[in-house]
Amino acid sequence: MPWINPVQRIIQRLGPNGPYLALALTCLFGWGFKAHCGAGWTGAEQYTTGCYSDAVPFWGLRDVATGQIPYFEARMEYPVLTGALIWIEGLIARLVGGAGADAGDFLNTVTLGNAILAFVVLEFMRAAGVDVQRQYGWALAPPLILYLGHNWDLLAVSFAVAALLAARRRAMVRATALAALGGAAKLFPVLILPLLGLGALFRSGRTWPERIGRATWLSTVAIVAWTAVNVPVAALAFDNWGEFYAFSGARAGTAASVWELLGQFGWWIADIPTRNFWSFVLFVGGAVTIVAVGWRRHGDRPWLLFMPVLAWFLLTSKVYSPQFDLWLWPMIVLTGTRVRAMALFLLGDLAAYFAEFWLFAGMEGAWPSATQPDILAAAIVRGAAMLWLIHGAVHDAAPAWVTRLRAVPPPADRPTPAG
Repeated sequence: MPWINPVQRIIQRLGPNGPYLALALTCLFGWGFKAHCGAGWTGAEQYTTGCYSDAVPFWGLRDVATGQIPYFEARMEYPVLTGALIWIEGLIARLVGGAGADAGDFLNTVTLGNAILAFVVLEFMRAAGVDVQRQYGWALAPPLILYLGHNWDLLAVSFAVAALLAARRRAMVRATALAALGGAAKLFPVLILPLLGLGALFRSGRTWPERIGRATWLSTVAIVAWTAVNVPVAALAFDNWGEFYAFSGARAGTAASVWELLGQFGWWIADIPTRNFWSFVLFVGGAVTIVAVGWRRHGDRPWLLFMPVLAWFLLTSKVYSPQFDLWLWPMIVLTGTRVRAMALFLLGDLAAYFAEFWLFAGMEGAWPSATQPDILAAAIVRGAAMLWLIHGAVHDAAPAWVTRLRAVPPPADRPTPAG
């Protein structure tokens, strides 16, 4: 392609700090994208201009403004670690803003916190020896502009990336603990845990008792890590702690999910329990297929199948909020093998974001507006890209940085009785 050489020359001129500079620019744009209309929205500008952020309603509706502690004093529909992050950022906003602190201060604090997490992810990539082109894939990611100030999903993303890279270093105990802690911030990082368990169970060169012992040990680590941060809250404030899980089960769906689109166009109308059941069945069936097909290529590194499993989870879930693309993008950057599919995913992400928010704008009589057919078109583009990425992930060889031996230190885990 004629544009590749100029791009490579630019990367070379920027030097080793280029990705940091690029990410700083991206974060600046991400802050501007959410902050340009402030926190006192007028009309439907939060939908027409895309500046909607969960931070603004949370300031008042979840009592962040008054400093109430999530779960113990205030409702919270996020898992425990995310609830803790929201409280900490609320505290910082109140300290910085003083007596006049408002939702705008909280929005800026949330955006800054996410920018720090984005740099943490980049540092993880650099420390792991990820190719500089992939570093730029994260540093210049359009989803970061869209979602940097949107909510708090980057916390779980950071745990998921750390778990993936720990698995690459063969530090499986650490990877397991990180994924379990990520599940205490948002559930999706736990999808890597079965892959780590299968890797231990079917690792060559060990006896079956050793394999079973190792898999059991990893399971124990996951349970202990998740329990350590959840049980204290659940024991003292069970109803508020469980709101996230109850809320997730009771939700009907979001505009761009397969199930909502099927219902909107009258192709298949199902109640919530039916959607829950079939989304679970389809996800499990597809995930098993992905792992079975991909095992021949990646059985020695089953964590590489996390990206396609996560993509399939999003495709089959009844809830597919726009910001969920931020879960998947760093995994695509790290393990994706089809550049055109990556580009198509970004196009679908942009289209789905604005189609969904412009649908809300149309509901309030504002312009620009969108319709369900617009959302369907965007979902088709994004879904096709995700299926393409899944196909590549299970059939293509691992990216070069993964197999670069000089970048893989010795296993970091201490030996266990199972070896």
